[in-house]
Amino acid sequence: MTAPVSPGFVNGEVSFWYRSPGIPAPGEPLGGDLRADVAVVGAGYTGLWTAYYLKKADPSLRIVVLDKEFAGFGASGRNGGWLTGALAGSPERYAKTHGRDGARRLQRAMFEAVDEVIRVASGEGIDADIVKGGLLTVARGPAQDLRLREELAGQRAWGWDTDDVRLLTTDEMNDRLRVAGATGATWSPHCARIQPAKLVRGLARAVRDLGVEIYEQTPVTAITPGGRTHPAAAVTPYGTVRADHVLRCTEGFTATITGHHRDWLPMNSSMIVTEPLPERVWAEIGWRGHELLGDMAHYYMYAQRTADDRIAFGGRGRPYLYGSRIDERGHTHDWTVDALWDLLVAFFPAVAGSRVEHAWSGVLGVPRDWCSAVHLDPVTGLGWAGGYTGHGVTTTNLAGRTLCDLVLRRDTELTRMPWVDRRVRAWEPEPLRWLGVHSMYRLYRLADARENRGMGRTSVLARIADKITGH
Repeated sequence: MTAPVSPGFVNGEVSFWYRSPGIPAPGEPLGGDLRADVAVVGAGYTGLWTAYYLKKADPSLRIVVLDKEFAGFGASGRNGGWLTGALAGSPERYAKTHGRDGARRLQRAMFEAVDEVIRVASGEGIDADIVKGGLLTVARGPAQDLRLREELAGQRAWGWDTDDVRLLTTDEMNDRLRVAGATGATWSPHCARIQPAKLVRGLARAVRDLGVEIYEQTPVTAITPGGRTHPAAAVTPYGTVRADHVLRCTEGFTATITGHHRDWLPMNSSMIVTEPLPERVWAEIGWRGHELLGDMAHYYMYAQRTADDRIAFGGRGRPYLYGSRIDERGHTHDWTVDALWDLLVAFFPAVAGSRVEHAWSGVLGVPRDWCSAVHLDPVTGLGWAGGYTGHGVTTTNLAGRTLCDLVLRRDTELTRMPWVDRRVRAWEPEPLRWLGVHSMYRLYRLADARENRGMGRTSVLARIADKITGH
């Protein structure tokens, strides 16, 4: 069905999260060559958290942050607002190099990072509409219900106890949130709702207040390594920043930097947001606890109830553009808006009388093995963090603290985590990259369609899809 849109409907223009008070005017660009202790490329969550913890640890450091647009222009200002403790990667893959205990330690650090973000936001006076209502994961139909229980069993095997996640009874599920067709649900406390743009803009303000220099409208075209006779450098059209350490924190935009075209695949994700919903709709839906909502479909969705009583609802849409291209302004195809609307109404029939007020898209970074990593080479001075596969709101905080310790040459629990110095191979060249990603998501859609028609579980299709790109 064609999604009904409001008279003031907006498509793209970064995201709905910037509609009030509006897209910020970019700050001043770099005005010439600079020498710094640390240069950070990218003023999203990763770069800002890294600068924040470094400056807190050593106020004498000169830290320069460079961004092509403005702080929070990328995924940090467009995501679904999930401050989740979910691991950004596979525990099995982390365990191959650091054992099961190493994978468990990384997972526990992720749980703790949720509260660390909330703590800093409170301490810095950042009002990001944060509510720690946890994560509700629903199953709709027998096949999804079976996967839900298998996932719970897997979480138990990796040390998640009943304080970390539990299966809800039907009454408990419906008391929290009534999803049409839901057959089961789990709930985890390790998740909080946020307003993404408020968090990133507040963090940028806090970083500037500490004395970090942020130069916007300054694209970095190349990053060069340092050596015994010269520092590393971030090259821009307006000057070069030379520093003892240059940290690449560009996530889904990494493919735009020379030499990094195949490091991480820029995966698209799209969202719609409704008009504010009336109380009669909320009386039917519930959602008083402002939990985050996800499901067990292969082509999964994610949603939140916003602070002003809308539903923000997301999914993959068109997952990948040929040649790792990026639609920077976030325009979303009509068929994606319609598909998200159809799914939203299927979840919540009471919403059918409402309209879509904004649609947007953004990109997230996906490594070839779908596992996040943090790296710093003390010889060249180059470092990076990312590849969050859609779990970046929390993971960026842990990555920023880890980069901080690596730059300061601290031997800490963070620097011994299994994602530190993790190396993976590059993505295949085109057209293999495009064919692989689109084949994977085509199979996921087919698997979900068969399950929705009551044709049983379609694990074979899903396994084929996972194998195509190593998901």
